[in-house]
Amino acid sequence: MVDNQIIARGISDPRVIDAMLQVPRELFVPEAARALAYSDQPLAIGEGQTISQPYIVALMIEAAAIGPEDHVLEIGAGSGYAAAVMGRIARTVHAVERLPALARAAGERMRALGIDNVTIIAADGTRGWRAHAPYDAILVPAAAAALPPELPDQLAPRGRLVLPLGPASQQRLIRLTRREDGGLAEADLGDVRFVPLIAADG
Repeated sequence: MVDNQIIARGISDPRVIDAMLQVPRELFVPEAARALAYSDQPLAIGEGQTISQPYIVALMIEAAAIGPEDHVLEIGAGSGYAAAVMGRIARTVHAVERLPALARAAGERMRALGIDNVTIIAADGTRGWRAHAPYDAILVPAAAAALPPELPDQLAPRGRLVLPLGPASQQRLIRLTRREDGGLAEADLGDVRFVPLIAADG
């Protein structure tokens, strides 16, 4: 998977590559789908949600330029796979998941794997998670029609926010970086396709 889907497509950050090699993806998909765990596709994980294809996970983490001292927020933890990968790189990861069953299962996986710097929170993350802000990186693996206005405010100076924006038919992966003057620098990372970002109240 790492050779053919990650490195061959241009992911070069050695920290991302090493983290992808460390985390057993098959433990983050339903048992019936484990034969496809390393395939080049998103997979259903229940509750109408998916685990992103491996390349997209690597792309978002590399785009966020996560380092070993970083404090990271993920909105939409799903099965916890991306949070686990980031946990192998970052100092701390807080991952918010609106569906309690998925959050509970993700937390159990972290404990089983001994990943103690990742905290899974069952809550509505569409407004971020101010309790532990500011963050060096925020990742949102679900598409919003427009930028959720409270997320940039939770970035630390030079912090990076990576998320897909747009309707289901025309999403773009965007990276916003907090400049020293408080403004945001934007980079367009290309076409993507994600499930929609949904608040807890629908």
